[in-house]
Amino acid sequence: MTVVLRRVNRALLGLAGLLLVVVGGAVLAAALDLAVPSWWPWSGPSDVLLSTADRQRWRDESWWWPVVIAVLGLVVLLALWWLLVQFRRARLAEVLVDTGDGEGAVLRGRALEGVLEADAASQDGVARAKVALTGRRSAPRTRVALLLEPHASPGDALTTLSTRALAHARTAAGLPALPTEARLRAVKHRARRVA
Repeated sequence: MTVVLRRVNRALLGLAGLLLVVVGGAVLAAALDLAVPSWWPWSGPSDVLLSTADRQRWRDESWWWPVVIAVLGLVVLLALWWLLVQFRRARLAEVLVDTGDGEGAVLRGRALEGVLEADAASQDGVARAKVALTGRRSAPRTRVALLLEPHASPGDALTTLSTRALAHARTAAGLPALPTEARLRAVKHRARRVA
C-alpha cells in the first residue's frame, strides 16, 4: 500500500469517525434529555432530526435538486474510487541500485519488469510471462506468472527462470537477493487425437 493511499485512508476514516461521534453524541444527548447548549441541533427526546420546515425549505429553488444530485453523485464516485483502490496491488515504481561509490542510482520498475518478462518469455516452453515488482525500493520482490506450453516441464521452467532471468536481474540491479513468487499455468489446448 502506498504512502498516499495510507494517508487518504487515515484521513477519510478519521473524518468519518469524527462525524459519526459528533452526530451520535448530539442525538444521544437530545434523546437522554440532557442539558444542551442553545445552538444544539436537537433539544429533547420528542424533537425530530429534520423538521417539516427544514425539509421543505429549498424545495421551490430551481438549483436545489441539481446541486443535491451532483453532490451525492460525487460522494458515490469518491466512495467507489476509494473502494477500488483498496484492492489494487501497489507496484514498485523504482528500484534503488547501489553503484558502489556511496551514491545510488534509480532504476525504473517498469523497465526491470519488461526485461524480466522478455527474458522469462524467451525460455523454451513458456508462452507468456507477466512480472510485477512489489516491496520497497531497497528490497524489491517479484511476482512472476508463467503461461507454459503443453510440452513444457514446470521444473525446468522454474530452474531456468531462477538461474537465468532472475539471476540477470539481480546482477544488473546489484541486488543481494530478489525474492520471487512464481505462479505457473498451462496453456489450454485441445486433446490430441490418437489414431
